Amino acid sequence: MTMSAGWYLRRLSRMGPREVGGRVGDAVRRRRWRSARPACPSVTGARFTAVLPTGAIAAVPPDAAKRLVATADRLMAGHAEFFGVDRDDLADPDWWYDPKTGRRAPWGYAFDVPYRNEDVVGDIKQIWEPSRHQYLTVLAAAYAITGDERYAERVAEHLRSWWTANAPLRGVHWTSGIELGIRLLSWVWIRRLLDGWPGVAGLFEDNPAALHQIWHHQRWLAAFPSRGSSANNHVIAEAAGQFAAACAFGWFPSSARWRADALRSLERHLRSNTFASGLNRELATEYHGLVLELGLAAVAEADTAGVPVPASVRLVLLRMTDALAAVVDNRLRPPRQGDADDGHGLVVDGAGTDRWASLLATGDAVFGRLAWWPAVTGTDVRTPLLASLIRPTAPAVSRPAGRPAHFADAGMTLLRGPGEIWCRCDGGPHGFLSIAAHAHADALAVEVRHDGVDVLADPGTFCYHGQPEWRQYFRSTLGHNTLQVEGGDQSVSGGPFLWTRHARSRVLVADTSGASGGGTTRWCAEHDGYQGTVHRRRVELAAASRELRVVDEVRGPRRAVRLAFHLGPAISVDLVGSRAVLTWTRDGEDRSAALDLPEQLTWRAHRGESDPPLGWYSAGFGRKEPATTLVGAGFADGVEGFTTVLGFRG
Repeated sequence: MTMSAGWYLRRLSRMGPREVGGRVGDAVRRRRWRSARPACPSVTGARFTAVLPTGAIAAVPPDAAKRLVATADRLMAGHAEFFGVDRDDLADPDWWYDPKTGRRAPWGYAFDVPYRNEDVVGDIKQIWEPSRHQYLTVLAAAYAITGDERYAERVAEHLRSWWTANAPLRGVHWTSGIELGIRLLSWVWIRRLLDGWPGVAGLFEDNPAALHQIWHHQRWLAAFPSRGSSANNHVIAEAAGQFAAACAFGWFPSSARWRADALRSLERHLRSNTFASGLNRELATEYHGLVLELGLAAVAEADTAGVPVPASVRLVLLRMTDALAAVVDNRLRPPRQGDADDGHGLVVDGAGTDRWASLLATGDAVFGRLAWWPAVTGTDVRTPLLASLIRPTAPAVSRPAGRPAHFADAGMTLLRGPGEIWCRCDGGPHGFLSIAAHAHADALAVEVRHDGVDVLADPGTFCYHGQPEWRQYFRSTLGHNTLQVEGGDQSVSGGPFLWTRHARSRVLVADTSGASGGGTTRWCAEHDGYQGTVHRRRVELAAASRELRVVDEVRGPRRAVRLAFHLGPAISVDLVGSRAVLTWTRDGEDRSAALDLPEQLTWRAHRGESDPPLGWYSAGFGRKEPATTLVGAGFADGVEGFTTVLGFRG
C-alpha cells in the first residue's frame, strides 16, 4: 500500500502546530543522519547486574515449564507460526524475507524504504515480527529452566546473525520505533535469562557488535519518538524499551539521560493513554494488554536497578489490571474491541498459555487480587519472573469494592446474566487522538457470549497493510453488530490508520444494578455519525427469561438501512424468514438460542463472501475463517423501531 498525496494532506490536517514542527525536525534529522553515522562510544568494564533473584526460576510451575520447553523445541527445529503463516526456516532465518508474498525487503537507507508498500517490501508484519526477538526470549527462558546449552547457543547464533545483517539505519528494521523498543526489551531479558551460560558476557557486554547495536537503538529512540496524533501504544513501547535498556545496559555516557527521559515519557504517556477507569483510551483491547505488559516490564527494570518510579505509574498499572479483571467473561476472555495485531510486550511462555490469565496472575502477585476478581486457574512462566523483580506495593488509593460493569469515560457497559451470558455495549468515543488509528466504526455495537462462546461476535481485525478491501471491511460499520445507514460508515476513514470524522456517542442509560439480584439490566445510547440522522439503541438483558432485547431507532428522514449480526465461528444457524435458530457445542454439550429479527427488514445469511467481503471472523492477526453474518435490509421511517430478541435456551 503506497500512500497518496491526498492521504498526506488528510494526515497533515489531523496534526497540530507542535506536532508539525516536531515532524519537520525529524525530517531534517533523517536527512542529516543519512551521511553522519557516529560510532558507538568506547565502553570498558561493562557488567550486567540486573539478574533474576535466587529462586525465581524454581518458582516456575512445572506445567508452564513443560509448555515452554515444548515450544522451544519446536523453535529449535526451525518451526514457528506468525500471523497465520507457518514457517520452517527459523533454524537459519533470512531477516528480510516475507514467506507470505515471497518478497524480500530491499536494502538501503532505512528512511527511504517504502515499508508500507507490499509490492516492494512484502508483508511488513511478517518481516518485523521475528525481529522483535520474542521467540529468542522463549529459547533463553528454556535455557534458564533446563540448563540445556543448545538453547543458549541458538540464541547467540541468531543474535550475531541479526546484528551482522542489520547495520544501524540500514533496512526495514530501523524504520519503526515500536520495533526497536520491543527488541531492546527482548535483549534485556535474553541477557538476564542467559546469565548462567558461560558465553553470555562474550555475547553482550564484551561484544563490540552488541554494544554498537544497543547504543544505536537507544540513540534512534531518543531522536525519533512517536509524536502528537501518533502518541499511542507505539510511544509507550518506545519508552519502555529505552528505559529497560538504559537501566540494564547502563554502560554509555548517555545512559542516565536516556533513562530519565524515557521514564518521563513513559509516565506521561501511560497516563494519557489510559482512562481514569483503567481502560486503554485506544478502545482496542489487545493494546490494553500490550501497554499493561510493557508497563509491568518497565517497572521490573526500575525496581531491579533501584530507580525510583513515580507513584502515578504504578497507579495506572493497578487501574488497568482491575479494569481487565472487571471486563473479562467467565472464561477470562476480554472484549474483542477495536484493532488487534497479536502484539506482546514480553514473551517467555510456551504456546497454549493464556495471556489474560497471565496478566491477572501478575496483577495478583504485584498488587493483590480483590474479592470480586475472577479465579485464575492457569499457570505461566512470566508471572513468577516479573514478581521476583517488582517490589510489591499497595498504592494508597481506593479500589472498586465490587465488580464494575459501567465504564463511563470509555463508554463501555457490560450486561451479565445467568448461564454466563456476557454482553458488551459500546457507547464510547470513536477512538484515541485525532486520527483514532486503531478504532473501528462500531458505535453502539454489541458483543454477546454464552459461557465464553462468541454468539454475536466482533469479527476482529485480520490485517493492516497490503489488503485494503479487507482492512476496510473489518473496521467498517457493516463489519460490526450495529446499524448502517445509506451504505456508509458512521465515521469517515481517510486511510488504514486514519479517521477524518469521528462519530460522537453518548450513553443515556446504564443500569446494571439488576445483575446481582437476577433482575433486568439496561443500556441505551445514541450517536450522530450519520449527518441529519441519529441512531439510538436500547439493550435489555432479562435474567429471568434469559433474553436479550435490542431496539434500534433511527431518528430523521426516511433512510435505507442495514442491520448486521455477526455470529461466532462455532455457531450454526437455520434462518427462516425473520427467525434464526442458533446451535453450538460447548464442552461436549449442545447449546442453542433463538434470534427473532425485525420483520420490517428482509433478512439474508452471508458466509465467506469475498466480493465484497462479508461473513468472516478473524481469531487473530493474519487469520480469517468463514462465519455467518445475518443482514437485514430495508428502510427506517423515523417512527417505528427495529426490535431483535435473542433468547437462550436450557
